[in-house]
Amino acid sequence: IRAGVEGTISQAVRRTCIRRTRYTGLPKTHLGHVFAATAINIIRLDAWLTETPLGPTRTSHLARLDLAA
Repeated sequence: IRAGVEGTISQAVRRTCIRRTRYTGLPKTHLGHVFAATAINIIRLDAWLTETPLGPTRTSHLARLDLAA
C-alpha cells in the first residue's frame, strides 16, 4: 500500500510541481492541489484508455541473485 501512495506522490511532484505553490493563502493553494489531483486522474485515465504499458519496476539485488541461480 505504501508503495502505491509513494508512487502517487512522486507522480504528482514530477508532473504538476506540487511541492511549490503559485498562490498565497490556503484557499487558493487548496484549489491548486485539487486541480493537480484532477490532472493526475486525467493523465491516468488517458493511459488506461490508450493501454499505455506501465513503467518497468526496479529489481532488487537479492531478486537478481535468485533469478541468476
